[in-house]
Amino acid sequence: MEIVFDRPKALTDIANHYCPGCTHGIIHRLVAEVMDELDITGSTVGVAPVGCSVFAYNYFECDMAQAAHGRAPAVATGLKRAIPENMVFTYQGDGDLAAIGTAEIVHAAARGENITVIFVNNAIYGMTGGQMAPTTLPGQVTQTSPYGRDTVTAGHPIKVCELLSTLEGTAYAERVSLDSVKNIRNAKKAIKKAFEYQQAKKGFSIVELLSTCSTNWGLEPVEAMKWLQDNMLPFYPLGVYKDKEAEV
Repeated sequence: MEIVFDRPKALTDIANHYCPGCTHGIIHRLVAEVMDELDITGSTVGVAPVGCSVFAYNYFECDMAQAAHGRAPAVATGLKRAIPENMVFTYQGDGDLAAIGTAEIVHAAARGENITVIFVNNAIYGMTGGQMAPTTLPGQVTQTSPYGRDTVTAGHPIKVCELLSTLEGTAYAERVSLDSVKNIRNAKKAIKKAFEYQQAKKGFSIVELLSTCSTNWGLEPVEAMKWLQDNMLPFYPLGVYKDKEAEV
């Protein structure tokens, strides 16, 4: 019998804790597949912060470290400088990375730290109950914006890839989505490229993944995927925002 689909070796054999319809599980698989293909699981350290991804260390067979809320890039910086021969990645949500962790992510990119950032953007705070995040869309209803995000009082959403692509230390920044098979395949290619750039010591790399949060959006999983397509894709255009190798 030929096995055509199996669990990646870099992914632990346990059930995950995420809500039905959550796309974290897809991202975990993509990261694990990339680790398998590059044969780096035994020399990789992941950093999980606070948020829905707080238990990411349960799902990967590589070494994992736990960081305080927003501080994953700082912890990853220390790890990479202490063990530069190892691969180091962070796995962060939008509330973690773009709110309390804004300074850490900006300065890690500005310094060109040779780490890889997996950034999950679902436009809301997930684990803490659905509050407005820095990535929440204008007019989007959340627990703390019950009448929709008002950009006059709450400001405009932060477009992370666009922001970090302006920094010299950023080697690679791409935004992908998990709303279709085609886009999931592209997401895996982007994650693999980000790890390969770290292997080649090119500097800071980030992959932003547009994701769903069925529970806090108050939608069924299929409805949530449609909401992503109709609302997030137009506001957060997919594509490569920085690629130093392509600029050469």
